[in-house]
Formats: sequence, C-alpha cells, structure tokens
Amino acid sequence: MPPTTLMLFCRIARTPISQTFRNCHSYRLFRTVSSSRSPLPLVVSLPTPSTRFTTTSISTSQFKYIPSPLRSHPNRTMSSAAISDRYKLVYFVPHSHHEACKEAVFAAGAGTFPGGKYKKVCFQAPGLGQFLPSEGANPAIGQVGTVETVEEMKVEVMCVGREIMLQAVEALVKAHPYEEVAYEVYKMENV
Repeated sequence: MPPTTLMLFCRIARTPISQTFRNCHSYRLFRTVSSSRSPLPLVVSLPTPSTRFTTTSISTSQFKYIPSPLRSHPNRTMSSAAISDRYKLVYFVPHSHHEACKEAVFAAGAGTFPGGKYKKVCFQAPGLGQFLPSEGANPAIGQVGTVETVEEMKVEVMCVGREIMLQAVEALVKAHPYEEVAYEVYKMENV
C-alpha cells in the first residue's frame, strides 16, 4: 500500500501557556505515513522571537483529522452555463451627482450579476480628486490655472457583456457634470 500524506494542524505557543491566546500561531504540518499506522514522531523547527530555533517532537497519534476550510460551501453551486464577458467600470464623481450617475449606469444594465438575482450592485468609497484645468478647458468646478481639490466618490460596478459596458459608459458620460469624465474599464477574467 503506498504511503499517504496527512495534513496536521497544531497550535504552538511562542510564550508560556499562562499568556493569552493571542500569542499562539497556527502551523500546518505535513507528514508522510506508511501503511503500518505506527505513531511516528514528527519533528518541527520553529523560530522563536529571539531568532533561535527550537525543536518540538509531536506524535501523529495526538491529532484528530480537521477538515480543510478551503473546501467549497455545500450550499453554493457554480453554474455550468458559459460565462459572458464581464467588465469592471470604475468612475469618480463629485458627491452632488453621485446618485444621478449611479442610477444612469444601473438603468443601462450595469450592476446586475449573472442570473439577475442581484441588481444595482456596486462598491463606493469617498476620496479626494485633484485636477488643474488648463487653457481652453471649461471646468464644471474650479477655474483655469488653479489646482482644484474636490470630494468625490469612487464607484466600481460590474457590467456583464460588452454592449452593457458600452451603454453604461455612454450613460455615465451623459449624467456626469465634468467636461472630461474620469473613468476606467477593465475586462475581468472568467474563472
């Protein structure tokens, strides 16, 4: 019978046991065990805070099997249907036009997950935008020749299909107050 590989988990305190749990660290140990099932010692070398190495002997019979947390959730299933091209639209908008731009992009079909179970999905975070309008510009905020800083929202929204992405960008440009709209489009990997 070929040897098998067991995955063992243990917690080894780096300080005396009387210290709190926060001083413990997890180590994932792998051990090849023969079919004889004899508890062979497992030797582990761990660095201590003083950078010295200590050796700990652990018997494989002391551990129970712990299922891997990386297994997929039993209630979640992946669709076997072909995945459409997906795009991520990222744009920056002043707070005064934040809701209007989001609604225009959503009306174009962006922010809907495949299958239609979730709609108007986006990520948004506040930040500061900066720009310097040059000669010939017609800024909605600020003046030509003066650096302007504006409180803006960064919005990220997924678009399923190239047509939806193009329509969402067109709707964004129409609803946005700036002469030059700051936006980015990324094609997402289908994994």
